[in-house]
Amino acid sequence: MTDASEFQDVPTTTLADLLGRAQVLDLGIQSLWTPAPRLAGPAFTVRCPPGDNLMLHAAIHRAEPGSVVVVESGDLQYALAGGNVCAVAQRRGIAGFVVDGVIRDVGEVREAGFPVFGRGVVPIPGVKKAVLPLNERVRCGGVDVDPGDVVVADEDGVVVVPGARRAEVLAEARERLAKEAAESLDTWETAHRARVDELLRAGGFQG
Repeated sequence: MTDASEFQDVPTTTLADLLGRAQVLDLGIQSLWTPAPRLAGPAFTVRCPPGDNLMLHAAIHRAEPGSVVVVESGDLQYALAGGNVCAVAQRRGIAGFVVDGVIRDVGEVREAGFPVFGRGVVPIPGVKKAVLPLNERVRCGGVDVDPGDVVVADEDGVVVVPGARRAEVLAEARERLAKEAAESLDTWETAHRARVDELLRAGGFQG
């Protein structure tokens, strides 16, 4: 099986070109500190109802090192995690968080260099009451995420590679990146202009 760490150097733009819009989280989910870190790893999935963060706190003690904890929440009023939770997750080897929600203590998280992609920051924490299953399909940023899917995030956004396609997509991405690296800007520009002109002619453009 392809190691998810092999996606560490694959840009999200390349993956988005290969996988399409359906696998790209919406633009509201971005790195919560800058410069945006690179993040890649297998998804460990969590569902938290609005105002509650218990299962994310449970997940940091159960996710394997290298995992990206992916949280379905959608709540913008109460923080899912703070500085200590992120610090413990980092100490346990968790690669980072991707949350459809908000966190707090972003200064501590930034200083520690722990990758968190989410919708923003709010100072008030949620409660810890709702007990739900871990590592089941969740929906984060408009994308279905299954346990073991490869999550890749960088300054351009977050892409989810279906687990069953990880080897195929990685091979295609490597091929595309190698081709791009071997192509000069002059060659790209010539091909690009020819393609644009062809489309314009097909559309009846005069000029």
